[in-house]
Amino acid sequence: MALVALVWIVGILLLASFLWVKKRFNFWKDRGVEFIEPEFPFGNFKTLGKVEHIAPITRRHYDYFKRKAVPFGGVFMLTSPLLYILDVKLIKTILVKDFNYFPNRGVYFNEKDDPLSAHMFAIEGQKWKALRNKLSPTFTSGRIKMTFPLVVDVCRHFCDHVSEVVLKENEVEMHDLLSRYTIDVIGTCAFGIECNSFRDPDNEFRRYGKIAFDKLPHSPLVVYLMKAFRSYANALGMKQLHDDVSSFFTKVVKDTIEYRETNNVVRNDFMDLLLKLKNTGRLEESGEEIGKLSFEEIAAQAFIFFTAGYDTSSTAMTYTVYELALNQEVQEKARECVLKTFEANNGSLTYESVANMGYLDQCINETLRKHPPVAILERNADKDYRIPDSDLIIKKGRKIMIPTFAMHYDEDYFPNAELYDPDRFSPEEVAKRDPYCYLPFGEGPRVCIGMRFGTIQARVGLANLLKRFRFSVCERTQIPVQYSRTNFILGPANGVWLKVDRL
Repeated sequence: MALVALVWIVGILLLASFLWVKKRFNFWKDRGVEFIEPEFPFGNFKTLGKVEHIAPITRRHYDYFKRKAVPFGGVFMLTSPLLYILDVKLIKTILVKDFNYFPNRGVYFNEKDDPLSAHMFAIEGQKWKALRNKLSPTFTSGRIKMTFPLVVDVCRHFCDHVSEVVLKENEVEMHDLLSRYTIDVIGTCAFGIECNSFRDPDNEFRRYGKIAFDKLPHSPLVVYLMKAFRSYANALGMKQLHDDVSSFFTKVVKDTIEYRETNNVVRNDFMDLLLKLKNTGRLEESGEEIGKLSFEEIAAQAFIFFTAGYDTSSTAMTYTVYELALNQEVQEKARECVLKTFEANNGSLTYESVANMGYLDQCINETLRKHPPVAILERNADKDYRIPDSDLIIKKGRKIMIPTFAMHYDEDYFPNAELYDPDRFSPEEVAKRDPYCYLPFGEGPRVCIGMRFGTIQARVGLANLLKRFRFSVCERTQIPVQYSRTNFILGPANGVWLKVDRL
């Protein structure tokens, strides 16, 4: 009798679960939204992290909705409904005009158990707004210009190291090499520490930086569940970072602060600016009161500045030299642009001249089109929002996604999109396009705050490389490049091997 009752209970539970999933998968159909039929249990993302990065998945979704000619379309991550925003005018409205409805990225963070995860990229609401207001003045052109000599000095050591490397073996894995350059730049400008990644590739900054990106504590699906059910994940003490990574960066920040304050060290770098905010709430003695930063806030911002700055910039530079190796005429044109700039400035680079290398900038922009660091922009609705010119209401807490990577391959915006063509970003061509079809750094109030600095270190690095070296493909060059399945950043899975010759 007991067995029969158990069978009935199990049967009822299975039936109830089936009916709940069926109802859940009818979410978009019930609201009259075009959607892609999901599969249980992964919804429309069954290959995520297993065989491919999210970028090609979103491109297939985008192409489906493009054929349907709809401004938005529905999909499912597991059983959770997500809405793609596809129309560029609607994207602008959501990111800018109606930003107050979508101020948060919905990134997982745990301020209590994992304080370094509570950085400006992740935090939300009034805390984000206050922190953004405090930190924005540290990323102005004038402030970045103060760190320019530090970047140039690191780049000189980097190019000398590359020259030594290619004397021994001229087939080089560029992603590894360029990540050492950006680690040293960020280490110098954010912490005032000479990482010396060229001579010591296994130094602690590089080792823990690689762990932070390449050895994630959780699979992409678990990360999604943590984001979707953050209050539960926080209650369980789930962390985004490895404990050893968190301990290392916290100690580095603590030691740096103590050393500078004890010895009155001033370096005109970003850590100096953060320390001024910590101690006085001002960036200048007679300046405006911005508000003080706590130690935890400084540590979290230093961490995201390091991790985001080193990996996104090194990846962008890697893909640029990769594309130039595949397109020798473009490489020669970029080199000619660079050499003219050096010649006009007595063989060196100034902050002003770096901003005027037009064709090199076009190459970087085209690289960011084909290989944007972040494949999607995510936003969470902070309150109910009716999509303009429709009856659809996005309820508070619901997630929307803007498929940046997929849009960058839309033939209506970028004809012959697979072709690497920097002329797409000539002033004349840019003027013809809606700017919201190209979003490598995001847009609106949550646009990447470090965009200027990242661009500067990439320009300096690439200009000096093109001045001294020629890049071409070799037997180990993977064509097309394969993306890492697990890295949030659109990084290469197997590195980027190129033949490098000294000029």
